Amino acid sequence: MKRTLQAVLLLCTGAALLRVSLFSDICLRYVKEGLRPYLIATGLVLLALGLIGAFRDGLPFAAKRNEDDEPRNDGEHTHDEHTHDGHGHDHSQGPRIAWLLLLPTLTLLFFAPPALGSYTAARDNAKVVEDYSRFDPLPAHDPVPLSLTEFIARVQQDKRSLGGRTVLMSGFVTPGTNGTWDLTRLLVACCAADSQSLTVTVHGVQPPPADTWVKVTGTWHPQGALGTGSAALALDGATVRRIPQPPSPYLDRAPAGP
Repeated sequence: MKRTLQAVLLLCTGAALLRVSLFSDICLRYVKEGLRPYLIATGLVLLALGLIGAFRDGLPFAAKRNEDDEPRNDGEHTHDEHTHDGHGHDHSQGPRIAWLLLLPTLTLLFFAPPALGSYTAARDNAKVVEDYSRFDPLPAHDPVPLSLTEFIARVQQDKRSLGGRTVLMSGFVTPGTNGTWDLTRLLVACCAADSQSLTVTVHGVQPPPADTWVKVTGTWHPQGALGTGSAALALDGATVRRIPQPPSPYLDRAPAGP
């Protein structure tokens, strides 16, 4: 890769990173929110390096025009013909492997892939919910907004709080079997590559298409002993309402209001 093209690639890569991290929240489809400042810093550094390279070596088309405009003396030796070390090595060329950056860079610039969804969740490892030392009392009104994490923890560890209560949760749809489907959340420790899934099986209501984000109200599906490991991670659904995908799809939070 020629030096002039390296500068263009650095500029495009820096612009792509800033597009998904500084000027939008697209980066949260791929990494956790805490890594966003590092992506912004990296994008700025790449832009600066690209500008330095363009100032030093020029840009591809500008360089070609300059070469065409200048008369060529046949007896004059160019840098390409004889390098500074005299051994015939062309130091104006970078490693060809740099071209591998072109496709992901253009993808982030013009078409940012969506966040992980039902395809990943159906093949992912289930997230183990940690033991709670205590549970706060639930509010008196129904439906009670809960994250999937808290709902799963209360089903398996709390024998009283969910009995007869209507809960409200949000997530995306993962197709199931036998007329059921899963309300799903994916959690990441660092980035999408280490994702783990939280799923609650929903009975009794028809789901929208796979990967649709929804709010669901319902009551615990009575199967197994509530507050023990035998309790079903399931819900008898009452209502389903479509919602937009949240800006941070890998944060499992209780939804705000019905």
